[in-house]
Amino acid sequence: MPLSDTKTLPVIVEGVRTPFMRSHKAFVTLSPTDLGRHALAGLMEKCSLGEDEIDHLSMGTVIHDSHTPNVAREALLSAGISARTPAHTVSLACISSNIASTQLADMIRLGQVSKGIASGVDTCSDPPIRISPSFRKTLVRWQSLRKGAQFFAELKHLKNFRFSDLSFDVPSVREYSNGKTMGQGSEILNQSVGVSRSEADHFAARSHELAVKAWERGIFQDNIVNVNPPPHFKSVAQDDGPRKDATLKKLEKLRPSFDKQFGINTAGNSSFLTDGASAMYMMSLAAAQKEKRPAKAIIRDYIYRAGDALAEMLSGPALTIPALLHRNKLQVEDIEVWEIHEAFAAQILANLKLLADDAFAKSRLGMKKAIGPIPIDRINIWGGSLALGHPFGATGVRLLFTAAKRLQEQEVRYAVVAGCAAGGHGSAILLENPNFL
Repeated sequence: MPLSDTKTLPVIVEGVRTPFMRSHKAFVTLSPTDLGRHALAGLMEKCSLGEDEIDHLSMGTVIHDSHTPNVAREALLSAGISARTPAHTVSLACISSNIASTQLADMIRLGQVSKGIASGVDTCSDPPIRISPSFRKTLVRWQSLRKGAQFFAELKHLKNFRFSDLSFDVPSVREYSNGKTMGQGSEILNQSVGVSRSEADHFAARSHELAVKAWERGIFQDNIVNVNPPPHFKSVAQDDGPRKDATLKKLEKLRPSFDKQFGINTAGNSSFLTDGASAMYMMSLAAAQKEKRPAKAIIRDYIYRAGDALAEMLSGPALTIPALLHRNKLQVEDIEVWEIHEAFAAQILANLKLLADDAFAKSRLGMKKAIGPIPIDRINIWGGSLALGHPFGATGVRLLFTAAKRLQEQEVRYAVVAGCAAGGHGSAILLENPNFL
C-alpha cells in the first residue's frame, strides 16, 4: 500500500491500566472518576504528553452515576489534561471501550483528529442505588415546592405514601428486556451448543495458569499504573484475580451459580465483578511517524452485530468474527493473535464451537461454510477476563493494547479482538502490525 494512502491510518501507540481488583476490595473507596483519572494520568506520564497534546478523549463505561453523566470529561479534568480537550462517554455494555476505540479510530481516519485517547472505566463497588420510583417522584415534587398554598396543596400526595415506598432499587447484572442475568444467558447458550462442565473448568484453569505465568514473566508490569487508594494509601500494583490455586481439582468442586440443577457456570469458571480503568494512546500513522513514536498496531477494520437478546445474549464473537475475516479476505490461519473476552469459560467455548459449525454458518450467517476452529494456543495466551478480571467498560481497551503488544512480541501481522455484550451484541476488531506495511 502506498504511503500516501496510510497517513490517516489509526494506530495504537501505547496502553496502560490500573490493576484490576475484585469489587469491594482494594478500590472500594474510589469512584469511576478516580479510577479513570489514574489511568489517564498514567498514560500521559508514560507517553510524556503535555496537557495540550490530546485532540479528543473517548471513554466507555457501563455503570453510570447521575452526578457524572459524562465521566470521560470529569476524569480528563482531574487527570490534568487541558480543559480545551473535548471528551465524550459511550456505553455498549461489555464492549463499551471497544466502541470508544473504534469511534476514535474513525475520527483519526477521517482526519478530524490526529491524536487521542480511548479509555474505559467501571466499578461495581459503589453502584448508584436508587429508591423506589414512587418515592423518587415524591421527592422531586417536594424539592421544587415553595412556601404557601403550593406546599399545602402538595401535602395531598402524602395520602398515597406507603412505607414500602422506602425500599431501595439496587442495580443487578440483568437484561432489562428479559430479566435474565448474564450467567443465565450463558447457560442457555451452553445448553444449545453443548459445552460440558469439564470443558469449562479446564478452560478456566488455563486462564488462571496463563495469567499467573504472564505476571511472573513481567508481561503486565510495564502497562500497570500503581494506585494508592485511601484511607491507607497502600500501593496497589498487581491484579488480585489470577490465582495459582485455581486448579482443575478445586474448580471441579464448586457448585453451579445460576442454574443449580443443570448449570455448568460456577464462581470459578465465570468472570467476577471487578473495579478498574484502562487508557490507550492512539494517533494517525503520519503523526506517529512525525514524532518518531513506534506504532504497535493499526486498527484496520471492525464489525459490530446484534442478535436475539436472550438466545444469543453472549454469541457476539460468533456473530462478528466470520464477517470481519470475510470482508478482509482473511482465513483463520492468517490470524496469529486472538484476544477474546472471557465472560464465562463456557461462553467462550460455545462461541468457538459455533465458529467451527457449518450448520450455524449457513443458517445464521448466510455463509457457505464455517471459518473453522481457532487454535487454542493462539487465544488469550497471557490469560483473560476469567483470571485478570472484567471491569465492564475497561476490558475492551485492555484487550486491544494486549493484542497490539502481542503483535510486536510475536512479530506477526494480524490480530483479532472480539467480545460479547449484553443485549446480544458483539464486536470484532482487526489489527495489523505496521511493520508489515
